[in-house]
Amino acid sequence: MRKLALISLFSSLFGCSSRAQNPLPPVDPPQSFYSLKAADITGQEVGMDQFKGHKVLVVNTASNCGNTPQYAKLEELHKRYAATGLMVVGFPSNDFLRQEPGSNADIAKFCEEKYSITFPMMGKVEVKGKAMHPVYAWLTQKANNGALDSKVKWNFQKYLIDEQGRLVAVFDPGTDPLSEEIISLIRPETKP
Repeated sequence: MRKLALISLFSSLFGCSSRAQNPLPPVDPPQSFYSLKAADITGQEVGMDQFKGHKVLVVNTASNCGNTPQYAKLEELHKRYAATGLMVVGFPSNDFLRQEPGSNADIAKFCEEKYSITFPMMGKVEVKGKAMHPVYAWLTQKANNGALDSKVKWNFQKYLIDEQGRLVAVFDPGTDPLSEEIISLIRPETKP
């Protein structure tokens, strides 16, 4: 019982509930998501414009977190919906209790060997603070994304961007990647 109370306290302190701030009204952002770039896990520059026409689920990841098993569900989500236009994109970060201490090579090896990750993994970035990566500055600042200000609460927070490059939802770190909350926003719409 005491362990459950501690987990509940930890979850409330670090925002690891399954609540989602979604869906957001579609707003054209002041800054284009597609103008942003990031280095991938191998150091190659990737323009976010390569994701035009896709729904993109951006997730800050870590290898030594209680949420790390979400990698398996993110991979399943990616495989299930990639053919219909979903791209899961991982951004490893060491910002929360140093739970991603390894190099990009270490992270790539971990993701391949432990979870057989096939979705794009970017190089390790900062998702908060003064050295925040430009992709995360866009995701978290209404002045850039046009939709809302948010704060990355913990590892495995999820941001959904639609096919037009608009931020449409933010999911707390504890939200299951295969939850109906997420699936309902990425599932292809069926025509009557």
